[in-house]
Amino acid sequence: MNDHMFALGARAVAPSRRSFLIGATAAGASLLVGFSAEAAAPDGAAKTAVNPFAAYVKIAPDETVTIYSSQMDMGQGIYFGLATLVQEELDADWSKVTVVGAAGDPALYGNLTIGGAAQFTGGSTGTASSWTRYRQAGATARAMLVAAAAAKWGVPAGEITAQDGMLRHASGKSATYGAMAAAAATGQVPGKIGLKPAKDWKYIGNETLRRYDSRAKSTGRQDFTIDLRLPDMLTAIMIHPPRFGATLKSFDGSKAKAMKGVVDVVATPRGVAVVATGMWEAMRARDAVTIDWDESKAETRSSHEIAAAYRAAADKGAGDVAVNAGDVDAAFAKAAKVMEATYEFPYLAHAALEPINAVARMNADGTLEIWGGHQMPGIHQFVASKVAGIAPEKVALHVKKTGGGFGRRASTDADIIVEVVSIGKAIGWKAPVKLQWTREDDMRAGRYRPAFVHRMRAALDDKGNLVALRDSLVGQSISKGSAFEKMLVHGGVDALSVEGVSNQPYAIPNVRVDLTTVESPVTVLWWRSVGSTHTAYALETFIDEIAHAAGKDPIEYRLAMLKDKPRHAAVLRLAAEKAGWGSPAPQGRFRGVAVAESFHSYVAQVVELSVDKSGRPKVHRVVCAVDSGISVNPDQVRAQMEGGIGFGLGAILKSQLTLDRGRIVEGNFDGYDVSRIDDMPVVEVHMIKSEAAPSGVGEPGVPPIGPAVANAYFQATGKRVRMLPFSRKENS
Repeated sequence: MNDHMFALGARAVAPSRRSFLIGATAAGASLLVGFSAEAAAPDGAAKTAVNPFAAYVKIAPDETVTIYSSQMDMGQGIYFGLATLVQEELDADWSKVTVVGAAGDPALYGNLTIGGAAQFTGGSTGTASSWTRYRQAGATARAMLVAAAAAKWGVPAGEITAQDGMLRHASGKSATYGAMAAAAATGQVPGKIGLKPAKDWKYIGNETLRRYDSRAKSTGRQDFTIDLRLPDMLTAIMIHPPRFGATLKSFDGSKAKAMKGVVDVVATPRGVAVVATGMWEAMRARDAVTIDWDESKAETRSSHEIAAAYRAAADKGAGDVAVNAGDVDAAFAKAAKVMEATYEFPYLAHAALEPINAVARMNADGTLEIWGGHQMPGIHQFVASKVAGIAPEKVALHVKKTGGGFGRRASTDADIIVEVVSIGKAIGWKAPVKLQWTREDDMRAGRYRPAFVHRMRAALDDKGNLVALRDSLVGQSISKGSAFEKMLVHGGVDALSVEGVSNQPYAIPNVRVDLTTVESPVTVLWWRSVGSTHTAYALETFIDEIAHAAGKDPIEYRLAMLKDKPRHAAVLRLAAEKAGWGSPAPQGRFRGVAVAESFHSYVAQVVELSVDKSGRPKVHRVVCAVDSGISVNPDQVRAQMEGGIGFGLGAILKSQLTLDRGRIVEGNFDGYDVSRIDDMPVVEVHMIKSEAAPSGVGEPGVPPIGPAVANAYFQATGKRVRMLPFSRKENS
């Protein structure tokens, strides 16, 4: 079979530039077209690099269209989004479109929202980073196919139509995209190409377009890293220190190694690994390993001790200043009324359905292959090379779809990669190794949403207007010590700790936000919607409390302070209208509202709930209004809002990780509770029609749900919930 194919890609000229140069070459019998500084670069990359991707789009002679995604898909549907962007301009046969994860070329696949120098999936930036370049890739591919057909048929290019994977001319001549790919390789690469105007969009914004991967996911045929099997592959599981900050002194694995199926027991930088012929054999042998840990620098406090220390620091309010607008002290001195509230937030696990894992294999030619959910491929490639003692270009990453992420697979220290490569190296690369964490590993030795305390104070004038707001936050920094510290930490303030309150939208003349960053060996990481998981709750429940104290309607009170924030105000009005805010709630139900901006998207939610005799809330209905700019896939926007609401509900109602003398108590879903199917309310999602560039939707649905529930709960019970989750005994 002929191997003619047509591929198109893009390479950023420099991190500071978002324009692209276009080049095309033939690679043997195939064609690669890429945006690059040199036309030959994509072909050279394909011939010499371990990661042979030099394209965004590949069109093969069998009519398959492969899109190479710069973003990792962890269930948020970014593969579907990128396919839609390409398809809008290319108009191939949708049934022949597929998407694979790409890695190994940060200049080509770098995230443009952070400058383009690093490949990174997160912060709900996937569509924003890809919006122009993937459409441009599709448009360029289409133009080259049309030009090739025009040259072959001797007709003007303007007379040729390209639709559903077919090139056609009024004369009756026609050809498939695949059949014309090889000819397109020899043509002139077009210069600047205009993109379709919105009025001509066929796929972007299409409510009925089905995800290309729906069938595989719904029938269980989608493969993940946990499903991967390689010839002679061994399975490894970890034994981590029981306390954070502890290190390995010594271990004895002799009894374990004598057990059936056990191949070796080896040390890693974070503990000890048991390597066996299968998962069951490794798990059985783990308990036979004896270990002596050095806990001299370990965390030994319990959760109540940590919370007490946080509260004491918040009361002092002597942290690094994130915001200092107006004269807060003077406003409080003249206030007609002062209100205060302290909020506590626990550590939270990501609790993804597929615990983290990776597979590593060293090949005879000295190349190292790693399969996994590579959310930060550049970091993974670099770290793997250092641990293995080889050059980064010798590391090939296979980016797999993952069974959930929520930030967990974006660990800046590449923990799972360090472990799997260390294990492979320790056993002399005698076989491929799959490292699979158990649920208990993920719960007790993972990376968590930091625990936080907010100490909030408000000054009101004699008309109930909010004239000053102060928030003193205490918690751990996610960015400090990471590759992102220089970007995110300024003046001692981690932007991720205060986002959502440092940029709060309300027209309050005097605002001060300060942050006390505490140190602890407990490992923390971004968690779906990051800082806004706690800042939105503290801010929006406090604003609601202030509105109630002022005798004002919670929505009208907010709107009065959002006159200069039209997008916030628009989603708030839409949610209120669709929820019937001005009319009585159904018998026995109560409403609450919240609005939040995160990742440049605006979401308002109105909750309807009831409360049973024991005081437990049951959420029946959530009306959600979202402005995320242009909706590339409206049904996907809806799905992400629904998913974010379910995710956030579990967190605020049930979920918490507790420490007992430095050890995480919860190990599985019997202790760490999350939303269950019977917890899910009816969710109605309404999208603001917008001409703004797309922004994120993977995370912005999470922040408003907690405060909206809390505000409805207050309406039902007269109680304010300030210690999360709701199920804490202190709230009973």
